[in-house]
Amino acid sequence: MTAEPTPPPAPPLLRVLVLTGVALAVGSAASFAAIALVELVSVLNLGLLVAPKARVQWESMPWLVAVTTVLVPTLGGLVVGLVHKKFMTGGRPLGPPDVIEAVQFHKPLPGLRDGLISTGTAALSLGAGASVGQYGPMVYLGAIFGSFTQRLRSGVPNLASIAIGCGVAAAIATAFNAPIAGVLFAHEVVLRHYATRAFAPVTVSSVTGYVMANVIFDRPALFRIESPGIAHGYEFALMAVLGLLVAAGAIVFMRLLLAVGPTLARWIRRPEMRTAMAGLAVGLTALALPDVLGIGTSTLRFATIDGAFGLGETIVLIFAKIVLTALCIGAGFSGGAFSPSLLIGSLTGVLFWTLADVAGLPNSGAAIYAIGGMMGFASAVIGAPLTCILIVFELTRNYDVTIAAMVAVVFSNLVSHRAFGRSLFDVQLARRGIDFSLGRDRAHLAAMHVIDFLQPNAVTATTKDTPNSVADRLHKKGWREAFVLDRDGNLLGVFTPGSNGTIASVEDALSPARLIFHDTTDLADAMERLRGFVGDAVPVVSSKSGKYLGAVSEADLVSAWLDEAARLRKEENAPV
Repeated sequence: MTAEPTPPPAPPLLRVLVLTGVALAVGSAASFAAIALVELVSVLNLGLLVAPKARVQWESMPWLVAVTTVLVPTLGGLVVGLVHKKFMTGGRPLGPPDVIEAVQFHKPLPGLRDGLISTGTAALSLGAGASVGQYGPMVYLGAIFGSFTQRLRSGVPNLASIAIGCGVAAAIATAFNAPIAGVLFAHEVVLRHYATRAFAPVTVSSVTGYVMANVIFDRPALFRIESPGIAHGYEFALMAVLGLLVAAGAIVFMRLLLAVGPTLARWIRRPEMRTAMAGLAVGLTALALPDVLGIGTSTLRFATIDGAFGLGETIVLIFAKIVLTALCIGAGFSGGAFSPSLLIGSLTGVLFWTLADVAGLPNSGAAIYAIGGMMGFASAVIGAPLTCILIVFELTRNYDVTIAAMVAVVFSNLVSHRAFGRSLFDVQLARRGIDFSLGRDRAHLAAMHVIDFLQPNAVTATTKDTPNSVADRLHKKGWREAFVLDRDGNLLGVFTPGSNGTIASVEDALSPARLIFHDTTDLADAMERLRGFVGDAVPVVSSKSGKYLGAVSEADLVSAWLDEAARLRKEENAPV
């Protein structure tokens, strides 16, 4: 099948108009969809007695509240698991790692049907009180609108990837009333570069999302605090210690989250029973600790109030939220880890403040430590420290509070990046064979395989061929080495006529191959192994059968590496 030709680049003015139009359209659609998702979840929370307001309204019928507390997340989990099993192509919900993979490798997102189903099950998961987050589904929802540009023949290179970044930025700006944070999140986490061609439309889209949320729909901010700032200089050192504490908590949280899924899959074969069991665990816990239900926005806002939670209650709630979130996401509920990270981090900050207060240390109040813990924990999970710092600034409009949170974020990321990885998303992608730990260029090279660069002119021979006949074929093809195979097609060695004089047979002149690649060898690994290699080409054999598949020349691999590096540099520095 012949690949569709790439259209010639459009004139600069036309590119500006296309990018601006796409940014406005995608930003508006993504923002409206994100608001609709939040409203739908809110309606479900009220109707299913998950929201604290609804539970208070029905407190005169405690038996009803107790029954719904257990049954709603359990039945919700059963339905979510069945829908994923029956209707999702991969049998799992979609999220930010799928968006990152699509953007980085210029691939289409998983099918629109899967995306809509995943968004629907996310609304049901959140509405039924599962301990998952709303921002992951929002990011994917924004990406869906950006992906609609995939078919546009606009003459703007990488338009689909840029448009997906626009949708993601608008969703984050809408969620937090934070347009600058939306821009940085799209670039830090999804695009991973700051080329003007992407930065300009992503900024327009993020501002569009902010206007939709803050001006047109007058959405309230996630939280508001009134704080004079840091009262004592030594509290910046305390924030550094808090950063180390939340880093340890984030590492435990992420490792547990990654471990629970495979463990549950071994114990419980049917996916719908896994989600139902996780929902049951949430419901039973919520009988004694209702704050574990759902997103926990009310709990998050209370955490910024001095003395809102006692020491023992805070510890229990942190532990319960970590375990239940890992259980829900690992079991297959649709939702993200960002919202729970905000809550766990804020409670960890409150715990730290409580201990400091008990120790008699004068301090600036619980809100400062709740915000520092919140952003330190969340930034370690999503791998976006700049985004989290800017969220604090845009929500509080307080420079001193932002500086304090920045200290916690920096120290948290220093530890978590070293001990775990850049983010939960990156580790999840690494488990799929996409490793960004050594850089974006290395991940792209690792996605290319030597099997795609086989040389059609490589010369093969058998032990029955005469040295002169093999030498003639090598001369005609311009090669110096022939790869000798047995009758089953397995590689025996390499024949080089120039060093063999009047040797009687090919077999007598056979030497082992100095280097062998497999069909699974990627370009990044191949370039490392080519150090010190001397020869025409490297034979490629099947990793399963061991049969010879062909050969790749060193020159072709170097050219592919240089071409890919040049393409990435061009993408990362492209003007409008």
